[in-house]
Amino acid sequence: MVFATIDRIFQQMSRELPDVSFRTRMWDGTEHQYGSGPQEFLLSINSAAALTDVLTRGSLGFGEAYMAGAVDVEGDLQALIRFAFLPTVSELHLGARDKGRLLAHAVKHRNTQRRSRENVQHHYDLGNDFYRLWLDESMTYSCAYWGEECETLDQAQWAKYDHICRKLHLQPGDRLVDIGCGWGGMLAQAAAEYGVEGVGCTLSTEQHAYAERRLKDLGLHPRVRVELADYREVRGEFDKFVSIGMFEHVGEEYYGVFFDKVRELLVEGGIGVLHTIGKERERDIDPWVGKYIFPGAHLPTLAQIVQNMGERHLAVTDVENLRLHYAHTLEAWTASFEAHESEVRERLGDSFVRMWRFYLNSTCAGFKWGDSRVFQVAFTNGLRSDLPLTRAYLYA
Repeated sequence: MVFATIDRIFQQMSRELPDVSFRTRMWDGTEHQYGSGPQEFLLSINSAAALTDVLTRGSLGFGEAYMAGAVDVEGDLQALIRFAFLPTVSELHLGARDKGRLLAHAVKHRNTQRRSRENVQHHYDLGNDFYRLWLDESMTYSCAYWGEECETLDQAQWAKYDHICRKLHLQPGDRLVDIGCGWGGMLAQAAAEYGVEGVGCTLSTEQHAYAERRLKDLGLHPRVRVELADYREVRGEFDKFVSIGMFEHVGEEYYGVFFDKVRELLVEGGIGVLHTIGKERERDIDPWVGKYIFPGAHLPTLAQIVQNMGERHLAVTDVENLRLHYAHTLEAWTASFEAHESEVRERLGDSFVRMWRFYLNSTCAGFKWGDSRVFQVAFTNGLRSDLPLTRAYLYA
């Protein structure tokens, strides 16, 4: 009966995506072919329990089975994950037991000041040596900007920071605050190329140590510096505001708190850019990602961002969706991660390698075929009438 159920699901999947050819292999040696043309992947389900997980626990069950080696994928993992965005597969819901556990997990990891630190450190304090293996030279862990002249990840990350600097209309002497500054790439480029002064903050001890050392080595400290602090603890008055890849960790119930802080930090008429992963529609973060990768995370819709800004007189001036830029960035990260797979396995184990392989590939697939987006929202604190009328200044 269970074999008939999974075969029926795979046949329906194949009808919905006929251009993807694949094969399945069960633990008893049974194999089935779906689609026509060159095979893109082989899905091996190595036990009856793993099949039950796949059928009854959605992405959480599949992800845990893949991490444990109870499910294997040979070939194009993203081609398999593409099926997850079909109605046939998305209708596989979590059971009540899993829902209860995930709800308890979400409550435990809500983004209070204490919990935010723990949530951030869960992901970002895996060690600078780990991230150095597969990120670009600037240690930038957010969507790059692949302009026509960009051929490498290093170039695309530089271009992303410059793109944002232009949106901020940075001028020498501007005071810039960077909320969730990571390893300091934005601050370093803004100070070196545009002559700003400013402050960044992060809750990651590894990022803080690296960023402070980097800014000192570049001769930019203390003109720009990094605080080990929650965004709610940052004080000061700034001409320009930026936050790149941090808003995802704020949590829906704290959106108002976040934008109140933006309003407090940014002078009247000041300019800001919020760069964040988002979704087309309101829904919870994928349960596997929320449990294993980003506890406490919530991906906003553009409507949520704009409404919260508007309620605080933060006037949106420009919105850009960098969806395919992030897919391209994740392809580069995945290739670099796989090139260093043996080093990661030696340091952190096979389950960790499988977890991160699934994370990077599923995230990339989400930008290619799902409703994952990257919103870059430029805004001002109150209205300004002296900004350029067109985007020509961005591409000069």
